[in-house]
Amino acid sequence: MAYAVRQTRRFARAYKKLHDNVAADVDKVSRLVAKDPFIGEQKKGDLADLFVYKFRSQNQLYLIGYTIDQGVRLVYLEAVGPHENFYWDIKRSG
Repeated sequence: MAYAVRQTRRFARAYKKLHDNVAADVDKVSRLVAKDPFIGEQKKGDLADLFVYKFRSQNQLYLIGYTIDQGVRLVYLEAVGPHENFYWDIKRSG
């Protein structure tokens, strides 16, 4: 059974700025993550609760960051964007 997916405000703002082609790829990845949330790589250190899934779109590497609430079977989409400064942006705004 797939997990339900919720977006944070940070994710929604970043998603709105993406090109349509990249947004379509993000939609595919979010469905993939909902089916198997542990497909991403769990981070360590101060981002230990964050999972990151990497994918390519428009010949660029993008990352989608999410957290999992297993108690209510929810995946919270935290951030999306190109690899450049991805982790720095999460630490800065989190």
